Amino acid sequence: MANARHLFAAVTIVGLSLIGAAATHAQTVLVTGANSGIGLEFTKQYLARGWTVIATHRRSELPATLAELTKKYKTIRIERVDVTSVEQVRTLASRLANVPIDVLVNNAGVYNDRGVCAPEDDACAGDWTTQNFGKMRYELLDTILSVNVKGPLLVSEMLFPNVKASKLKKIVAISSSNGSLTGPQAGGGAIFYRSSKAALNRAMQLVAASVKGDGVTVVMFNPGPTLTEHQMYLKGQFKGMLETSFTVGNMIKTIDTVTIADTGKFLRYDGVPEAW
Repeated sequence: MANARHLFAAVTIVGLSLIGAAATHAQTVLVTGANSGIGLEFTKQYLARGWTVIATHRRSELPATLAELTKKYKTIRIERVDVTSVEQVRTLASRLANVPIDVLVNNAGVYNDRGVCAPEDDACAGDWTTQNFGKMRYELLDTILSVNVKGPLLVSEMLFPNVKASKLKKIVAISSSNGSLTGPQAGGGAIFYRSSKAALNRAMQLVAASVKGDGVTVVMFNPGPTLTEHQMYLKGQFKGMLETSFTVGNMIKTIDTVTIADTGKFLRYDGVPEAW
């Protein structure tokens, strides 16, 4: 009996040790723009995998989509931050001091002119004509460049110590085939958005070169033509539109497999290299 009790105690200690080790090495992802679209799907899928997810949004109140996830998962941490604000991102970095971030997903972005949309109306597609030559609204250009280029640079730089301190050390930027300079040209619209994604690709390529020596892998993704809430009006109109769950699931699989040898690459959701 004594030997049995000792064996049980030993097994219990080992079991607790393994649980503690798993908790110690639990992986963490930070997703910007996590309240809708691709960012929300990243949040859901990483939570389902058992990861700790730091989900950021810029709404004045907690988005219902994220509030719902807090009821189901204990590993979600919600942070409010405007990725274009140096002060807010610096404050976020202070709150997250000493928190390793294995994967940093720079997802927050602006495509159409949503000035006509209510902030909470994710189904509102916005106005895509104010980026057409002859009709360009230049205030929108300032917004798009700030969110789509400045934001990823600012977040990546401020949270770089967190990524460097992690086990996986990966930074991801959600780009677009619209950012390719050598790929097919598809009409003349979305000038601001397409320019911003080209700038993002080049900026993150340079970030990749800057941090390669620290063992940090940086990749950019083309998620493909994805049916997010803002794009649902396109469902049935165009062939090849992708479900958000499909493209995000594939991006996560690709994130799992990329190494420092891939740093600086622009990839399709499934890891196939994209034209610059």
